[in-house]
Amino acid sequence: MSETNGNSMISLEDLKVYYDLGGGGLFDRLTGGSKERRVVKAVDGVTFDIKKGETLGLVGESGCGKSTLGKALLRLTTITGGRAIYKGKDIAHMTKSEMREQRKDLQMIFQDPYASLNPRMTVGNIIGEPIRTFGLANGKSVESMVQDLMETVGLSRRFIKRYPHEFSGGQRQRIGIARALAVDPEFIVADEPISALDVSIQAQIMNLMEDLQKEKHLTYLFISHDLRAIRHVADRVAVMYLGEIVELAEAKDIYEDPLHPYSKALISAVPVPDPEIEAEREHIILTGDVPSPINPPSGCHFHTRCQYAIDACKTTEPELVQIKPNHYSSCIRISPEQPNIEDA
Repeated sequence: MSETNGNSMISLEDLKVYYDLGGGGLFDRLTGGSKERRVVKAVDGVTFDIKKGETLGLVGESGCGKSTLGKALLRLTTITGGRAIYKGKDIAHMTKSEMREQRKDLQMIFQDPYASLNPRMTVGNIIGEPIRTFGLANGKSVESMVQDLMETVGLSRRFIKRYPHEFSGGQRQRIGIARALAVDPEFIVADEPISALDVSIQAQIMNLMEDLQKEKHLTYLFISHDLRAIRHVADRVAVMYLGEIVELAEAKDIYEDPLHPYSKALISAVPVPDPEIEAEREHIILTGDVPSPINPPSGCHFHTRCQYAIDACKTTEPELVQIKPNHYSSCIRISPEQPNIEDA
């Protein structure tokens, strides 16, 4: 499945990120360990486009490969196979100098605002570092740019000499956002940007990111396990399970009419504010744990936890295909003619 067109910012084609854990060596043989090399298939053949100016939400359980996919788009981890096209160039095969030049356009907001900021650097140095690194300004003009960025993300200019430990979690994340904006990027990977924050602060950060997107014409990949947050910020949603995309659609369609059994289970777990409606809703409880990406199930990776699985699901690998207009899903039990698995 591919939607490649002139409106795309990023195009992924069968993207793979595998981690070789070794095995099969002398130590393993002597200790009775693995006789075969073990490979973690963190991202296993992902294909989709991220459109210019949109927010694509990426959701799934912990360990499904969401963060790895985000890091692969910025070459913060090695891409094993496939392609990631940005401005006609394959990020996976760029030289170090080519990738360094692209990093001005491709930035990241990290999950943990406590760990992603250098505690020995002042806010001014943290935000100003990428400006100096890429030679965008020098001297007093750097400080002026930093102060402007601080005001843009809702921080006082007076804080420029302070250190990260003097700020709250929400303020630290604002510093991280300012650092990402310092080089005037086009595309930002936001990797769980609100998960480490208090609930009262989460909405403020999401609203800030939305305002910045409109003001600076940004494109986001917003990674989160919080489906309520994704519903608030995303234009489209991609649902990921064990390294694969199992559903991709407009955010409204995903929440109102999920097609894949895994998406249905995720959506059913999101509480509804109305207690009467919530009491009548069906909650789908998934049995078992997420299988290991070292040895994923054959056929459909989800069949070991799916209440609708049949024998064919154990041997047939489903493809991500269009079931409804602009609504893609990977399940052999549904089709454009029969989109509802309950009726299959």
